[in-house]
Amino acid sequence: MYNFDKQINRKNTSSLKWDSGVRRCNKPDLLPLWVADMDWETPDFIKDALLRQITETPVLGYTLDPDDWWQTTIKWIYDHHQWEVKRDWITYIPGIVKGIGMVINVFLKPDEKVIVQPPIYHPFYLTPQGNEREVVWNPLIPVYEDGKLVTYKMDFDNLAEVCDEKCRLLILANPHNPCGITWDKETLQQLAHFAKEHNLIVISDEIHCDMAIFGNKHIPFATVSDEAAEISITFSAPSKTFNIAGVVSSWSIIINDEMRNKFYHWLEASEFNEATMFAPVATIAAFKNGEPWRKEMLAYLEGNINFLIDYCKENIPQVKPVRPQASYLVWLDCRDLGLSQPELIDLFEKKAKLWLNDGAMFGKEGTGFMRLNVGCPRATLKQALEQLKEAVNS
Repeated sequence: MYNFDKQINRKNTSSLKWDSGVRRCNKPDLLPLWVADMDWETPDFIKDALLRQITETPVLGYTLDPDDWWQTTIKWIYDHHQWEVKRDWITYIPGIVKGIGMVINVFLKPDEKVIVQPPIYHPFYLTPQGNEREVVWNPLIPVYEDGKLVTYKMDFDNLAEVCDEKCRLLILANPHNPCGITWDKETLQQLAHFAKEHNLIVISDEIHCDMAIFGNKHIPFATVSDEAAEISITFSAPSKTFNIAGVVSSWSIIINDEMRNKFYHWLEASEFNEATMFAPVATIAAFKNGEPWRKEMLAYLEGNINFLIDYCKENIPQVKPVRPQASYLVWLDCRDLGLSQPELIDLFEKKAKLWLNDGAMFGKEGTGFMRLNVGCPRATLKQALEQLKEAVNS
């Protein structure tokens, strides 16, 4: 039994989430519920494994990959997602956003374009733009029930309109960030067929894949059809699930021989596929020992989301959380407050003293929204909601 109610003091630990308010963002007095890491303690079975690596290794020199690193990872993927990944398909990458930048530079000419599906995780468009590639927008379609936003679906008619001969790459969030959607097989098959017909590579960012909740199921994009297997690059990591983003233990999976050989040769030439000694240690510990912790964490997370939805319905009905199907990031529909986006930010930051992600950073489709990280003790979430209630009522 793990204690997810335990409150951890992360201040003055060089935490991006907690300390950048003082160091970088001029937000020192705000309760941070923004960047995607959790305030639950990284489990001891991972920290103990890392400590043993340090204390039992007399020289922290160059290291070989542990023999069971990829064997353990491949078994985890099969056990949880029924995907039989071959050893030569998978390699280390030094972070998923970095991986996106690498794919752009390996596969795209300077005049070729990248398609994204807003509202979307902002590095999906910032990374192409920073690498001087044009971004093409294919917005998701909001789905309503009884006047309430409940999810989104892909707009394939719009995709056909915006995709021209210069479009070369589509970046898919699977599960979706910030809306927490676990895409269904039929949608993914349709996307794969479109991509194959239009000569698109699809990067499927599956970093939240092990956090499906409320009975939902993650489906790896590469598994839905032969077309998906042929045109996809899958990125994933244990970092979101086990709260070890600082370790950097990401990987790439590519089935297509030609595409894999080109990308992995490029990675190897610059040693981008060589991990620090700590990435495999943390990954092996997580995947060999972490299933009980993961299940308890997800159950607590579901409780947090239910608490959030019930609290808003009873106390702040103008704020409507969209129930996620995966992960701890919740998309808040704040449009009934009747505020402009600057006024909405002012409400959350200056009045409620909360630091969430501005919905507009996920594209203009996020105007009127905020993204809330509920990966925290319930007491922290309750405090945040009480501060928001007071601010709205005032």
